[in-house]
Amino acid sequence: MSLKVLIVEDDRDLLELLSYNLSKEGYEVSAVLRGKDAIKTLEEEKPDLIILDVMLPDLDGFRIAQYVKNSEELKEVPIIFLTAKDMERDKLKGFSIGADDYITKPFSMRELLARVRAVLRRVKKERSMERLTIGSITVDFEKKEVRRGDELIELTPTEFLILQALAENYGRPVSREYIVERVLRREVFDRTVDVHIKKLREKLGEEGKAIQTVRGFGYKLSL
Repeated sequence: MSLKVLIVEDDRDLLELLSYNLSKEGYEVSAVLRGKDAIKTLEEEKPDLIILDVMLPDLDGFRIAQYVKNSEELKEVPIIFLTAKDMERDKLKGFSIGADDYITKPFSMRELLARVRAVLRRVKKERSMERLTIGSITVDFEKKEVRRGDELIELTPTEFLILQALAENYGRPVSREYIVERVLRREVFDRTVDVHIKKLREKLGEEGKAIQTVRGFGYKLSL
């Protein structure tokens, strides 16, 4: 079954180009020019991914994203923002709402298709990963619980999301920038990430050693 992609873009030529290339890659594409049409489409069908222009003539992309993330049925649908702006503030706002990626125009079609594949692959992995065992600790991603035997280890939502991000990239280094954009989703210093990691390690005890520092880059989870 083909994955469904909803494209919301007010530039007709770009909309047609995106539709053509994504269809060629095997995706089932719905394409609309206006925000209100996007809302109407989302009321009728649930896509697997939304490619969303920030600047639209009626509703801006941020408002549409908020509609998606406030919907019980749609909130897990990943969103890739498209924008002509290259401002850090806009990116942080997009990630704070729940964007999964952010592409600045102009971009190559090869780059966009690669980003689409990466987001869909990551979401699929997140949904398939239910539990992780680290020594005597069990992480339940569905219940968002961490236990050592019957003992519940109290993590903050941020600490749990950082642990989840490391688990999703098991064995691969995760940069501080990735953690800021995907997890913290606000403007912070690299040192803030280090503080969260330090507290997470302390709470995990001996198993906290599995969170390894990658000097000059970030962290990785490896047993």
